[in-house]
Amino acid sequence: MNFKPNSAIAAAVLAIALLAGSLATANEVRSQHGVVVTRSELASMAGTEAMAQGGNAVDAIVAAGFALAVTHPAAGNIGGGGFMVIRLADGTLFANDHREIAPAAAFRDMFLDADGDYNPQKALRSHQASGVPGSVAGLLTVHEKFGVLSREQVMAAGIRLAKEGFPLTEDLARQFSARKDQWLKSAGAKRVFLKPDESSYEPGELFVQADLALTLERISDQGRDGFYKGKTAQLIVEEMERGSGLISLDDLESYESVWRDPIVGDYRSYQVVSMPPPSSGGVLLVQMLNMLEPFHLSELGVATSSSMHLMVEIERRAYADRAIHLGDSDFYPVPIALLTNKGYALSRFKDFDSNKRSQSRDIAAGNLLVESEETTHLSAIDGKGNAVAYTTTLNSGYGSGIVVQGAGFLLNNEMDDFSSKPGVPNQFGLIGAEANAIEPRKRMLSSMTPTIVVHDNKPVIVTGSPGGSTIITTVLQVITNVLDHGMTLNDAVAQPRFHHQWLPDVVTLERNGFSTDVVDELQELDHEIKYRNAIGDANTAGSRDGWIIGVSDPRNTGYASGLLDPPQEKETVESPSR
Repeated sequence: MNFKPNSAIAAAVLAIALLAGSLATANEVRSQHGVVVTRSELASMAGTEAMAQGGNAVDAIVAAGFALAVTHPAAGNIGGGGFMVIRLADGTLFANDHREIAPAAAFRDMFLDADGDYNPQKALRSHQASGVPGSVAGLLTVHEKFGVLSREQVMAAGIRLAKEGFPLTEDLARQFSARKDQWLKSAGAKRVFLKPDESSYEPGELFVQADLALTLERISDQGRDGFYKGKTAQLIVEEMERGSGLISLDDLESYESVWRDPIVGDYRSYQVVSMPPPSSGGVLLVQMLNMLEPFHLSELGVATSSSMHLMVEIERRAYADRAIHLGDSDFYPVPIALLTNKGYALSRFKDFDSNKRSQSRDIAAGNLLVESEETTHLSAIDGKGNAVAYTTTLNSGYGSGIVVQGAGFLLNNEMDDFSSKPGVPNQFGLIGAEANAIEPRKRMLSSMTPTIVVHDNKPVIVTGSPGGSTIITTVLQVITNVLDHGMTLNDAVAQPRFHHQWLPDVVTLERNGFSTDVVDELQELDHEIKYRNAIGDANTAGSRDGWIIGVSDPRNTGYASGLLDPPQEKETVESPSR
C-alpha cells in the first residue's frame, strides 16, 4: 500500500481515501506508530501531532478533544461532558465519567409548567437546560494521570485553531446558516456564529473564535482552575443570571470527574471493555452479546432477515431492561452484575421464536429515555498498544444554542436527559422512569458506549458512536461485523445498519441499505419497518496483521489520521499540569 504524507498542522501523518461499500467515500489509514479517528480532520491531525511529539494515545485523545471543541461545535465541546474508556498496553483498564451533573438548585419538577405538563422549550432551549459541564475536568484528569506531554502541548492545536481560525467546511457553514434564528436569541451565539452584520458565514471563509481561544488559554495556563474558577467560571455564572439558569460558582468549583470500574465481558474468545453507569451502553452491549453468543450468527449471514430478526429480538429485551434498571449508580442501585450475567441472558432470551417477532408490550413494562443524536466519538491507538475510546456530547446539536458571552462556548442541554415527568416523552419521543428522575448533583442517564475489544492482548476494535438510543446497537453491529462475519474494519463500519429499542415497537433501517426481499421477509415475521437516513457515526480504530488501522465512518465527513514516522521518544514530562 502506498502511503502519502500530509503535512497539515506540522504533524507527520498520512491518510488513504478508500471507497466504503456503496455508502460514500470513507477514509482509512494504516500505521505502525498510531492512529486517531474523529469527526473532524483538523482534530484527528491534532491528535497525531501529539503522537508525533512523543505523546501516547491519551495525549492524542486529549489534544483531539480540545481541538474538536473548536472545529466541531455541534458536539465537540468544553461545555458538555463525556465518557472515556482506556486500556493501557499492560492490559490495565480504566473508565472516566465526566458526565454533566444537575446543579444543586435543580429539582424534580423543574421542567413542568403550572398545569404539570412537560415544557420542552424550557428543557431544551433555556439556561436551566444546562447541567454542570464535565468535559474540561475529564480531559484534564485523564491527561494528568496518563499523559506524557505537557498540558500546554496537548492544548496548543485547539488554541491555534480558535485564535487563527480555519476555513469553514461546507457542512459546518450549512449548519450555522440553518440555525440563524437560534443564534439571534443568544447574544453570545450571535457573536460566534454570525458575522458582525448578522449575515451567515459561507463555505471556505475563515472562522475565528477569539473568545474561545482566550478560554482555552486560561485552561492551558491554569488547569481546571482556568475553567471551574476565576474568569471563565464568573462568565458562566453571569450567563446563568441573564437567563435564570441554575449553575452556581459552587457547582463549578465542586465538580469532579469520577473514575469507575469498566464493564468487562467476554464474547467468544474476545474481551469487551465498555462504559458503566450512568452510561447504559456497556451494560446493554455485554447483555446483548451474552444473548447472542449461543447462536451461530455467521451462518445466518450478513443483513439477512434471519440474522436481523435474531438481533432485533435481543435488542428488544435489552432495551426493556434499560428502561427499568439503568440510572446513575451513585443514586440508584443498578443491578450491573445481574444484567451482565450470562445465565441471566439465557433466561431472558428463552422465549425467542425464530419464526415470529415478540410484542414489546409483552416483554416488560417500563419507560425509556435517551440523549440526542448529536454526540461524537473519538478513537485512538498508539504504537505501544495503549488504546482510548472517547464519546462526548452537548446533547442536542449545538446544545441549548446558548453561548456563554465572553467565553465563546456553547452550553449543553443535558438536563433534558433526565426523566422530567414519568410517562411523558422527551424531545425524541421517548419516556423516562424513576431511576432517572432529576435530583441535585445527579448524573443523567446516557447511551454513550465507548468500547475496546481485546484479543491476544491487543486492542482489535476501538469504537463508539453518536446517535442517542442507536449508539448501543451501532457499536453492537460494528463488533459483530468484525468478530462474527469476518469483515475488515472498513467494511464493518460501512455496513448498513438497523435498530430496535423496545419502544417504539418498530425496526428502523437505513434507507436504501437493505434488499426488498429482506424487508419483505421481516414484514412477514410481523416486524413494522421504518426508514431513516444514516444511523451512527462510528469512527473506529483497531489492529490487524501487524498494522494499526483507523477508519472514519463514511456517513459523515470524519477523518482517520495516522502517524507516518516514529514519534519522538518521551517518557515523562514535568509541567505545571502534573
